[in-house]
Amino acid sequence: MSPAFPERFGWVGLGAMGYPMAIQLRRKIPASSELTIFDVDAAVLRQFEREMGHLGIINVASSSKEVAENSDFIFSIVPEGTHVKAVYLEPETGLLAASNTSGKIFVDCSTIDPATSLAIGKAVAATSPSNGTPPRFYDAPVSGGTAGASKAILTFMVGAAPDDPYFPLLKEIFSFMGTSIHALGGPSLGLAAKLSNNYLSGMIALATAEAMNLGMRLGLDPKVLSDCFATSSGGSWVNSTVNPVPGVCPDAVTSNGYEGGFKVQLMKKDISLAMEAARQVDAKVVLGDAGLSAYSAAADDPRCRDKDSRVIYRWLGGVEPHVAS
Repeated sequence: MSPAFPERFGWVGLGAMGYPMAIQLRRKIPASSELTIFDVDAAVLRQFEREMGHLGIINVASSSKEVAENSDFIFSIVPEGTHVKAVYLEPETGLLAASNTSGKIFVDCSTIDPATSLAIGKAVAATSPSNGTPPRFYDAPVSGGTAGASKAILTFMVGAAPDDPYFPLLKEIFSFMGTSIHALGGPSLGLAAKLSNNYLSGMIALATAEAMNLGMRLGLDPKVLSDCFATSSGGSWVNSTVNPVPGVCPDAVTSNGYEGGFKVQLMKKDISLAMEAARQVDAKVVLGDAGLSAYSAAADDPRCRDKDSRVIYRWLGGVEPHVAS
């Protein structure tokens, strides 16, 4: 039987993705429900409380432990596996340092290596009380970028079986922030899907950037070329929605100086994680080394660092048409 809808929510990590996701959660849960938040940046906590306090109760915590103490359903979303370990496992301040984890549901939306996620899941299970309801842990990375988070149209890739008794509740709560919720089969398989997806997305973006640059240097108008791709075998979501060439998709981050979106350093990180996972399971990835080399160089390039990952087009030396502001 699926558990009851929680009255107290917790959130750890109010970064580029976590902040707009937490906003959507606070908007959609009942005003009587509590949301306890924590981030290492105290200014972000004050900003969130100031902006969203009118929608319902917001408690600002001083540690992850305090979030767990005051919540029944806890989200975490931080940049890397080392950060996830700190959020959950720090002896004095981590989520699992809470005095009682009975019945609590922990959901990690970070994109990290599957091994770390499995270790966290085991640590959560190890806190199970001798009597009472055991705590639950799920990996649930998301796709859709900051724009998708702001519009509540994310895809959730959930490390759970479709018949998991908790999945209906997870799906209900995730639907406050996303429109596509996939049960991938079991622990760490949400991350397996996310790493596979981001490997594919990164390679498609790189190939699209190269093809656009080639066609434009041969004399083609970028919008005409992109429209041609869209109805041809080279068509893709990247081409039609966030084409790497500024101006082709006027509303995309690529037409706003590559500001916002999914940082090129994060694409480098995710492709690295995907390739390490491929090595562990002996999956041959022919494009990976070249792609990782390109994104690594772009991440180190002052013209590209901290920009959306489709800035790989700039790193390639692509012609950037003037975009009217």
